Amino acid sequence: MLITNAHLITWETPNRLLPDHALRIEGGIIVDIGKSNELEARYSDDQRLDAGGQMLMPGSICAHTHFYGAFARGMAIPGAPPRSFPEILRRLWWNLDKALDGDAVRLSALVCLVDAIKHGTTTLFDHHASPNAIDGSLDAIANAVEMAGLRAVLCYEVTDRDGLDKAQAGIDENGRFIRAHAEHPTVRGTFGLHASLSLSDDTLRRCADAHDGGFHIHVAEHEADEDDSLAKYGRRVVHRLDSFGMLRPLTMVAHAVHIDDSERDLLAQYGVWVTHQPRSNMNNAVGAMRLDDFMANGLRDHLCLGNDGFSNAMWEEWKAAYLLQKVVHRDPRLANGADIAQIAAVNNARLAHAFFPERPIGQLIVGAAADMILVDYHPFTPLTDGNLPWHILFGFEPSMVTTTIVDGRVLMRDRRLLTLDEAAIAAEARALVPSVWARYNEISHRAES
Repeated sequence: MLITNAHLITWETPNRLLPDHALRIEGGIIVDIGKSNELEARYSDDQRLDAGGQMLMPGSICAHTHFYGAFARGMAIPGAPPRSFPEILRRLWWNLDKALDGDAVRLSALVCLVDAIKHGTTTLFDHHASPNAIDGSLDAIANAVEMAGLRAVLCYEVTDRDGLDKAQAGIDENGRFIRAHAEHPTVRGTFGLHASLSLSDDTLRRCADAHDGGFHIHVAEHEADEDDSLAKYGRRVVHRLDSFGMLRPLTMVAHAVHIDDSERDLLAQYGVWVTHQPRSNMNNAVGAMRLDDFMANGLRDHLCLGNDGFSNAMWEEWKAAYLLQKVVHRDPRLANGADIAQIAAVNNARLAHAFFPERPIGQLIVGAAADMILVDYHPFTPLTDGNLPWHILFGFEPSMVTTTIVDGRVLMRDRRLLTLDEAAIAAEARALVPSVWARYNEISHRAES
């Protein structure tokens, strides 16, 4: 396929903006880039997709999300509003995940994947939990990802909060899925852990022994995680993980809001990936990670951006990350737009490439995976490689995504979904969710009695 009449944003280093260019895709790979008239003459028999002067750029990447939380939308938490993040965990998420069955797992993924395609997010790192439907849950999500045509890295969150048998089932689910998808073209696995506060030393040792790759774990999202680790084990969370050899090149830690300098330096030393989820952090009132400090002290190339289950409109996460530091510290110099682009575009692409090393992801260059979007953005001020981050922060909107392509396959064209039936999926979800909410309320009532 030949995409013509486009304004390319390559996101290579250094980034380039290429007006009136064309791009050729073959076998899911970008095989040629050049002026539109040159490529049209060179590949006159190719199928054409006329961009009509739109921006053609790599799709967004979400470094940390939770498909399983989709059905919390509009759901009431029984009783008084939670006063803290530990209460939110106990009263919302640790009851909702127990209410999920196999159908709910599948549909939770599908509604999020519809959202991702519509908003141009082409690769997602999902962190899953369904304690009463563990076995095969990652396969159900993977099947949904394949149906949608997106790219994803999946894991199951191991935890002790539901008993040792279910912790072992989570370990087994991770291991089985990682092995089965080691060479899958668009779906890979990693090893999920909930958080230090819900994992015993014995379970952490079993996880470390069961897997020689990286882990995907929440770290110090709230002070409670650090307080628990210090009280029970006499060390801070990152140091505790290090004692089990879990700080590895493919390990991802989400949030890291309340780690100290020694923990930050340890993450940098091991080249661990750290993901920032600003909208979630604001919603849960847990604070703001020290973004500028991380960027200046060893994590500049490993700090990434996720959404923690918020909408897959990742430019909204860019904007939240840009604004949060300024208001928390009352300093407009913080969270420079170029740094937000480094985190969200460059580093997220590096993370994706680490899990799909066969070819670059998140760049429009020859040899890269053909994961890209068309954006109907018409700037009324000059747009350059130097000021692009601020155009995205102050000009780009999720509704401007018109076409989404992953691995060379068109998933949405001119805002029409081609792989998923949004109306049918939404209707099936609406029919299912009342039973999920009923189970959630029953579980919540039992937990509080």
